Amino acid sequence: MERIKQQDLTPSEIVEKLDQYIIGQTNAKRAVAVALRNRYRRLKLPEEIRDEVAPKNILMIGPTGVGKTEIARRLAKLCGAPFIKVEATKYTEVGYVGRDVESMVRDLMAVAINDVKAEMEEELKEKSAEVVEEKLLDLLLPGTNEKEKAAAKEGKKTAGFTLGNIFGGTAPSSNAGGNVIQLGDSGNSSEPELSKEDQEKKDEEDRSTREKFRQWLREGKLEDREVEVTVKPIGGTNMEIIAGGNIEDLENSMQGIVNMINGGGKSKKRMVSVREARKIITEETLENMVDRDKAVDIAKERVTQSGIIFIDEIDKIAVHNEAHGGSVSREGVQRDILPIVEGSNVNTKWGVIDTTHILFIAAGAFSMSKPSDLIPELQGRFPLRVELESLHKDEFRRILTEPKNSLTMQYTKLMETEGVTLNITEDAIERMSYIAEDVNAKAENIGARRLHTIMEKVLDEISFDADKHSGETIVVDASYVDSKLNEVASSEDLSRYIL
Repeated sequence: MERIKQQDLTPSEIVEKLDQYIIGQTNAKRAVAVALRNRYRRLKLPEEIRDEVAPKNILMIGPTGVGKTEIARRLAKLCGAPFIKVEATKYTEVGYVGRDVESMVRDLMAVAINDVKAEMEEELKEKSAEVVEEKLLDLLLPGTNEKEKAAAKEGKKTAGFTLGNIFGGTAPSSNAGGNVIQLGDSGNSSEPELSKEDQEKKDEEDRSTREKFRQWLREGKLEDREVEVTVKPIGGTNMEIIAGGNIEDLENSMQGIVNMINGGGKSKKRMVSVREARKIITEETLENMVDRDKAVDIAKERVTQSGIIFIDEIDKIAVHNEAHGGSVSREGVQRDILPIVEGSNVNTKWGVIDTTHILFIAAGAFSMSKPSDLIPELQGRFPLRVELESLHKDEFRRILTEPKNSLTMQYTKLMETEGVTLNITEDAIERMSYIAEDVNAKAENIGARRLHTIMEKVLDEISFDADKHSGETIVVDASYVDSKLNEVASSEDLSRYIL
């Protein structure tokens, strides 16, 4: 999905974009569309009013596989907002072993910084190409860089050096007449300095040689040649424990320190092809060109003003039966999440993050509990309630064919890579949709995910033997689907285990 500026999207346009990927669930789409648009409206308010307008957090209620997570994920991609999905069940009450709830904010900040750095690197890619080319030439022709030679003269180093036979006998282009370009002598430090006239002549030869190699490099004639590069580790040790991390953060940090002590932070020399060296040097160059402080500032602004945290399985921490053990711990998790959702300052290694205007979207099936089992304070922090509908045969049929990059298209394209033309007929789609609805009714309702299981079962044999049917057209119709699924779908016990 293409990135679009948030201010360019009206609620109806947001719903239209979501319709390309998600079938049905109009109420949920409308709710998130309004929530997203309200964030833009808030930024246009005078500053004294802006801080008073809190985001309207959303609670999505519905069985698994109906599109709760997909709506939140597509929404974040649509507006380019920092987004993270977390499972409520992985957090535990303070004092128990597990992740602390503040880590969701730190993880969101890490995602935002990576996104900002990727954008900045993309902008700098063209500018970095020239630098990378010069560094590659330095590796191919050591000693021909004008700046290095100027520095060498200032240091009164000897001018003699050898380009050497770096290609093992012949240059890579017939333009050079098959001759190896030799400049200078063996490079011994004992050889006398060249006269000014000889030095100028030599410098001119160096420039000419470097330009020839530059041309070969641009033409791709040197891609498979090997050069020695120095690989520097990108990134540093995670010291987030200083900013209030937990046991898991402590373990990661200590492991980073151990790696650094054992040489994990040292540069290493590797022999790689020019093709691979270009990638390594480009990454290193872009890393050095990016203004890290600016990236952090932009990321903090995005997180605090437009960040989205999706808390899945929130129903699993709802206290629905006081008689069961562990209820106190679940309620404790809710109480720990509460200040984050209300708005608080969270310490991270990038500074303090204010969560007041982060949009929280919570979701849960609530099959064993209900929203009212959440503590009242947390319920109040999710004022918008949206119930997502269960999917039936008609929705399954549309899911198989209508969305951008639908399931049937994915399998068809996969088979095309083997030279197999897969023709999935309308009656086959109708039959698989019916079976998905039927199995969901008999066994656990896992929504659209049932379609993945059914498609894999139907196409299992075709996928396994695809290489033997290259150039053929295979028709998948209703009778083919029945031959693969009838026995399984008709047996309730078998369908529970296999589908």
